[in-house]
Amino acid sequence: MNILVIGTGYVGLVTGTCLAEMGHNVICLDINEEKIKTLKQNQIPIYEPSLEEMVKRNVNANRLHFTTDYPSAIASSLVCFIAVDTPIGADGHANLHYIRNVAISIAQEMQEYRVIVNKSTVPVGTAQLVTTLIQETLDKRGVNIDFDVVSNPEFLKEGNAIQDFMKPDRVIIGTDNPTVAQLMREIYSPFMLSHERLMIMDVASAELTKYAANAMLATRISFMNELAGLCELNGADINKVRCGIGSDKRIGYSFLYAGPGFGGSCFPKDLRALRGQAQSFGYDMPLIHAVEVVNHKQKQLMAKKIASYFDTKGGLKGKTIGVLGLSFKPDTDDLRESASLVTIEQLLQQGAYLRLYDPVAMDNAKKQLSLYAHITWCADETETATGADALVLMTEWKQFRFLNFPLLLSKMKGIAFFDSRNQYHSLEMGKKGFDYISIGQPVVFATQAHITSTIDSEINETEFSLNQN
Repeated sequence: MNILVIGTGYVGLVTGTCLAEMGHNVICLDINEEKIKTLKQNQIPIYEPSLEEMVKRNVNANRLHFTTDYPSAIASSLVCFIAVDTPIGADGHANLHYIRNVAISIAQEMQEYRVIVNKSTVPVGTAQLVTTLIQETLDKRGVNIDFDVVSNPEFLKEGNAIQDFMKPDRVIIGTDNPTVAQLMREIYSPFMLSHERLMIMDVASAELTKYAANAMLATRISFMNELAGLCELNGADINKVRCGIGSDKRIGYSFLYAGPGFGGSCFPKDLRALRGQAQSFGYDMPLIHAVEVVNHKQKQLMAKKIASYFDTKGGLKGKTIGVLGLSFKPDTDDLRESASLVTIEQLLQQGAYLRLYDPVAMDNAKKQLSLYAHITWCADETETATGADALVLMTEWKQFRFLNFPLLLSKMKGIAFFDSRNQYHSLEMGKKGFDYISIGQPVVFATQAHITSTIDSEINETEFSLNQN
């Protein structure tokens, strides 16, 4: 099928590429000439595992094309996907400026029936807005052309977007036209050969589903982070609590990990948009507001823990802190709403010197933090640890799972390790010689772990002696 995807950002590029991978002839359109020029040169403007090789493969197969030419792209495409950004405006509502422009541009160029599919994350009522804008533009042209507008929200996780699109949990189609529903079923059929995952529903429900899904996941995260704070006060361990409640099949284990707060391009934006839309109806959503409040508080947590640790060691001013991980999550170079940035800015404000490293997001971080002094950009984990009074893990990249701790400790000036992802075992980190501070777990100091280890060893030796006798 001939398909047009308007917008070559994260959602648009992944959508167009995956549709081409399944045999569709896809045109990706963007009004940014520089971006299209870059894509035509096989240079991918975002980092996403497997995306670059998939783009190159489908371009070489002549199934994936890039253009800025609206007339020719719309003329050759039966289905037009809209995948442009919907940033949050100053009023807390989703800014539909780009959606409006695309709808009008389509209507100005279409010469025959087209299906317009909205894949951007938008509030309820956007499909009707697009319908109205297209019809008004057609009326101004004095032409009578039939069209349909469909809602098809995306559910892509950065760092796993290709897998999410190729093997979706569900594909939601919002339309009341059975013929269009069948057309959309045809487009997505290659992705559902082993299991039917396509859901047809009314447009309003489809539009709300994306916001509802992200709000639910964000709520689980904030709930666990709030619970982690209580654990630190009463001596409980959030990881053990997580296992205890996650084993309940009604709850499950997904999105139950305590951490430094959620970030990225979706959760924070979608929560604000959902609450903004509710306010436009005069409807209060205190739970959603609470999720945002908890998350904002959580992003301040690591800097506070670090400052508290150094309170009895002369304060943070002049101390060197190594930061491992800058992106808001692994497998992406996205820094939007990253907890790392909040921690970095707070540490710098308190006079700390920082050594920063991320496997992928260094270039983006250098742009974003270019105005700050007292930052050293490092090439790897070892360089990050060199001369550091403390290390802090902010992003759980896979390569950080098995660090060479003896080497890192030998390079450090201090012995503190702050783990915002609860990646390591507390007592084991203490035995390795670190003061280990995590989230929702008791603090373990190196001296304490040494004493515990010695006592355990003496008990084992006594038991062995008794058994021998």
